[in-house]
Amino acid sequence: MNQTTLNVGYACINLSLQAEKVTTNRGMIKKTFTEKGIVYASELAQKNVQDLLKIVDWNLKNGFRLFRISSDLFPWASEYQISQLPDYPEIRETLEEIGSRPIRLTFHPGPFNHLAGQGNVLANTIKDLEYQSSVFDLMGLPPSHWNKINIHAGGTYGDKSATLARFIKNFALLSENLRARLTVENDDRVSLYTVTDLVPVYEAIGTPIVFDYFHHSLNPGEQTEEEAFLTAYSTWDVRPVFHYSDSRQEREDPKARREAHADWLYSAVNTYGKEVDIVYESKMKELAILRLRGLLA
Repeated sequence: MNQTTLNVGYACINLSLQAEKVTTNRGMIKKTFTEKGIVYASELAQKNVQDLLKIVDWNLKNGFRLFRISSDLFPWASEYQISQLPDYPEIRETLEEIGSRPIRLTFHPGPFNHLAGQGNVLANTIKDLEYQSSVFDLMGLPPSHWNKINIHAGGTYGDKSATLARFIKNFALLSENLRARLTVENDDRVSLYTVTDLVPVYEAIGTPIVFDYFHHSLNPGEQTEEEAFLTAYSTWDVRPVFHYSDSRQEREDPKARREAHADWLYSAVNTYGKEVDIVYESKMKELAILRLRGLLA
């Protein structure tokens, strides 16, 4: 396979450091937030941000120049502005330090984000996406698809075309910086969106398509993997970030869900001669990549 991948990375959790209680997703339930409020949220956020710096530095030391940040960096972020946190000066200083590192950072907000939604669903989506864009702003990272904030188009609401039209319309409600960072990804269910389905979104608002190899294998539409890869690749204005994982059902557990990602990596990525950065979405995180490199038994 022709591999010209420049950067590889993984998502959110570093298992090597987790044993030392280094984590970026400290949180709390709603009751705790109600009782302890913004002061405790600030305390947890500061620890998360400090540990993110540790993970970023570990990544660079071990040859990882791409990392997806956990969307849970700031607990109950929808309830306040980051600048309102008591520890904001220290948090901002650490975020600026992270932003100065030579690593490509991305976000992948959760599946509850529906830009094609309406009412409270749409309002909450915008609030969540804007929070994550503001983190990149605080890091001093210029708004571009280099630091992507990646989402799915969401449900079809019974009409794919109408839903995507609403997605395109609601895109205008986002801040300029967020619009410059937003990308959209193909889905793993045949009832949802293929790469081909997402092309009109790109043509209307310039939102690049993140190609997920595994999702395409489950929901290819009318395109081969190479055709879908090249279609998605052509939508990018910077080097793309694509996603790769193997099937748990095929490789590890025949009883697993069809959509389940494997714990480990078993096959090399075909980048079809193109320069592409890859986020590996295997459950064993950085350990899976180290094993693929022959650095872990």
